[in-house]
Amino acid sequence: MASSAAAAAATVMLGGKGSALSPAAVYAFSLGLAAPGIDPSAHKSLSTRAPSPQETPARLAAALAALAPAESRAAAAVLLNKLVLTSSDSASALVTAATVARLADSLDLAAALPLASRDEAAVAAATAPVAVALAALIDCCAAPLARVADAVAALSCEAARGDAAAFDVPASGDGLCAKDEADVAADIKVLVFGSKLVGAAGGVPAAATFAKVPALNGIFRQAVRALHVLVRIELNAPVKLGKRDAGETGEGKEEALVVLATQLARAVQALSKLSIARARLCAESIADAELREKLTGGVSVDDLKGMLDNVLIDSDAVSVLKGVYNHLLKFRDFLAWEAAVAMAVIEADSSIEKPQAAVENEAASVTEKPLAGGDKAKGDKKSKKKKTLGKGTSAVLMLLRDHVTNGSTVAAMNSASVAEWATSLSLLFDPKCPGLESLVEKVKEIVESNEVRRLPKIPKGTRDFGKEQMAIRERAFSIITSVFKMHGATALDTPVFELRETLMGKYGEDSKLIYDLADQGGELCSLRYDLTVPFARYVAMNSISALKRYQIAKVYRRDNPSKGRYREFYQCDFDIAGVYEPMEPDFEVIKVLTELLNQLDIGTYEIKLNHRKLLDGMLEICGVPPQKFRTVCSSIDKLDKQTFEQVKKELVDEKGISNETADEIGNLVKTRGPPLEVLMELRKEGSKFMNNVGSVAALNELEILFKALDKANAISKITFDLSLARGLDYYTGVIYEAVFKGAAQVGSIAAGGRYDNLVGMFSGKQIPAVGVSLGIERVFAIMEQQEKERNEVVERSIILSFSFQGDLWQLNRFALNCRRSGLQRQRCWCQFWERTLP
Repeated sequence: MASSAAAAAATVMLGGKGSALSPAAVYAFSLGLAAPGIDPSAHKSLSTRAPSPQETPARLAAALAALAPAESRAAAAVLLNKLVLTSSDSASALVTAATVARLADSLDLAAALPLASRDEAAVAAATAPVAVALAALIDCCAAPLARVADAVAALSCEAARGDAAAFDVPASGDGLCAKDEADVAADIKVLVFGSKLVGAAGGVPAAATFAKVPALNGIFRQAVRALHVLVRIELNAPVKLGKRDAGETGEGKEEALVVLATQLARAVQALSKLSIARARLCAESIADAELREKLTGGVSVDDLKGMLDNVLIDSDAVSVLKGVYNHLLKFRDFLAWEAAVAMAVIEADSSIEKPQAAVENEAASVTEKPLAGGDKAKGDKKSKKKKTLGKGTSAVLMLLRDHVTNGSTVAAMNSASVAEWATSLSLLFDPKCPGLESLVEKVKEIVESNEVRRLPKIPKGTRDFGKEQMAIRERAFSIITSVFKMHGATALDTPVFELRETLMGKYGEDSKLIYDLADQGGELCSLRYDLTVPFARYVAMNSISALKRYQIAKVYRRDNPSKGRYREFYQCDFDIAGVYEPMEPDFEVIKVLTELLNQLDIGTYEIKLNHRKLLDGMLEICGVPPQKFRTVCSSIDKLDKQTFEQVKKELVDEKGISNETADEIGNLVKTRGPPLEVLMELRKEGSKFMNNVGSVAALNELEILFKALDKANAISKITFDLSLARGLDYYTGVIYEAVFKGAAQVGSIAAGGRYDNLVGMFSGKQIPAVGVSLGIERVFAIMEQQEKERNEVVERSIILSFSFQGDLWQLNRFALNCRRSGLQRQRCWCQFWERTLP
C-alpha cells in the first residue's frame, strides 16, 4: 500500500459506540499504515488522576524483549483498545488519560510502561495483548489465503490438465461430508466451469494430488474461521475487573489462542506440501528440460523439514505464535511460486486460448509467447481450434497476469522471469497490497455467481428422494396405512409447528433437540419433535375420551446428523386413547407393530420390551433417589450404543450416582430373554422386585400382556429386556423398541409405550393412552438395500434360443411381450439359427 494512501486514511477510531477493532486494523497499525484515534465520547470515562506506577505484569515484561517493532505496535494498539473499552464499560475502572495518550501517540508498548494504575495493570495482565496482537496478524494474513489457495489450485488444475472429477464431493445431508470440504470442491468446480482442459488424462499422480485439495483446503478454512472468531472476541470484549486473578485469565487466553494457531499451522504445513506437489505437476508439462528442472527445483519440500516442529516445540505462547506467523508467510511464498509456474505453463501452451482484456487489440490476441528454447507456430486459419480455460480461472489468470506484468505484453519466459512473477505474487498475497482485496472479491464474486450454474445444496440431515426411492416409499406407506385401517384407526393431521409451551417439558433431556422458530407475532413456536405430543394436545383440546388414530407425517429434531440419523424424517404413528380392559390396547399396539414389520418384509427383527414402573422399581431397589429416576433412565437408554463402563462413568461423574449403586444397576439391567421365562425369574421367591409395590404392579400387567401375545402367536419376536429405558419423560407403563437384526446397521426402527398422564398435562383430565411410532426412514434404508440386492440377482443372463420365420416386426413383438411380462430388468440374448431373416 502506498505511503501517501496510508497517510490519507491514517486514523482508526477506538472506543466509539458500535466500533470494533478488526485484525486488519491491527495489521495496519503494525506496519505504520494507520494511527489510532480516541473517540471523544470515550475520553469522558478516562481519569485525570496523577499516575501511581505499577509493576509490569511478568508475562508482558518477558514478551517485550522478543518483539519486533511491528509486533510491538500491534500489541500497543490491542492494549490501548482494551483500556478504552474497559474504561467505557465500567465507571469504576481507573484508566488514566495519560496512559491512553502515551499509547495513542507513540504506539510503543515499552513507552507506556510502567502503567499508571492497578486497574491498568490488571487489564494488561488479563488481556494478554502481545498474544492477541500476534493472533490478529495471523488471522489477517490467513483469511484471504483461504480464497487464494482455492483459486491457485484451480489454476494449477488447468495447467496440469487435471481431472475435475477430483472435486466431485457430494453435498451430503446426512452428516457424512464435511461442509468446508464440500464448499471448497464446489467453489473450484465453479472456477473451472467451461474449461476444455480439465478432465483430460492427467495421470495417477495428478489425480491423487488434486483429490486432496477439498479436504485439506477445507480444513484450512475451518482453522482460519475458528481462530478468527476467537480473535474478534479477544480484541473487542471489555475486561471485567473483579476478584479473579488477572494473570491467570490472561494465561488462559494465550493458551486458547495457541491451540487454535497450532491447528492452523498444521493445516498450513499440509497445504504447503500440496502446493509444492502441484507446482511440480504443472512444470512436468514443459518441453524444455533445462527450464523444467529449474522450475521443479525452484521450491523444495526440504524447506518444510523441521519447520512445524520448531513452531510447536517451544512452550512459550509468544514464540509459538510468532513461529506460526512466519510459517504462514512461507506458505504464501509457496502459493505464489505455484501460481507463477501454472501461469507460465498456460502462457507457453499454444493450444490454449489466452484470456484477453477488452483493451487489447486483435493482433495481441493471436500472438504466441514461447518459452525460452521452444518454437511456436504462428496462428493461422488452418490451425486447430484452441482450448479454453474455465470462466473463473480465466478471470483469475487475467488479474494475476496484469499484476506481474503491469498490463504489458508477456515476454519470452525463462526461470528468472518465473521467479520474478513469484516474488510479485507473494507481495500481492500480502494484506497490505490493495490488489489482494480485488483478487479475493473477484474469486468470491465468481463462486457466488448464478451464471456459472453452481449446484445448490440441501441442509445436513435432510434427503432428496428420486423416482426409485419414491416407488419404495409409496409401497411401504400403502402397506402401513392398510394395517392401521384394518385395526380401525382413523387418520389425523396436525400442524408442523406447535406452541413452544406445548412441547417443552415432555421429552426430558431431549428437549434441547427441539427446533425453535423466530417470533413472528407474539407466539413462541417450535417445530414438532414427534407426533405423540401433538396427538395428546388434540385429544385434550377437543375433550375426546376415546380415539384410535394413525398419522404419517414429518417431524424435526435439531440433532447431530449421522448415518441413519436425520433432522427431518417421517414417523408413522398408531395410538389408542381411552379406558379399556387392562393391557388390551397395549396388546393391540404391539400386534400392529409385528404385523407392520412382517408385511413390510424387511427380514429378522426383535422387539425389546420393558415396563416403566418396573424400571423405576429397579432404581428404587438400587438406592437411586426418586428425583434422579428420569436422568438415570436417559443414561441407561444409551446401553444399546455404549458399553456399561461408559454409561457408568456418566452416572457417577455427571449425575452423582455412587459406584456401588451404579454397579448394582449394571447387574440388574443385564437381565433379558424370552418374556415368560424372564417374568418367572423376576417373580420367583426371594426376588427383590417382589418386595417393591411398583414392580409387582408392573409384573402383573406384563403377565396379562405376555399371555395375550402368546395366544396370538406374536410373542416369538419379543425379548424382555430390563436395559430398555426410553428416555422420554411422558412414558408411564409398558415401553418397547424394535431393532433390525439384519446386516444393515440402522439401529432402532420403531418404538413406543404407554403414556397415561400426557393428555392430563394439557386438560387436567387423565385419558390413558398407548402408541407406537415406526421410524420409517430407517425402514426405507433397509428396503432400499434389499431392492438393490434383489436387482443384482435379477440382472442375470437368460439365454433364449428359438427359431422363427418372419421379419423384424416379429422380433419387436417378442421384445414387447418380454417387457409386459416383467422381464425389463433382464438381459435377453436371442440366438438365431439358420432360418432367421432372409
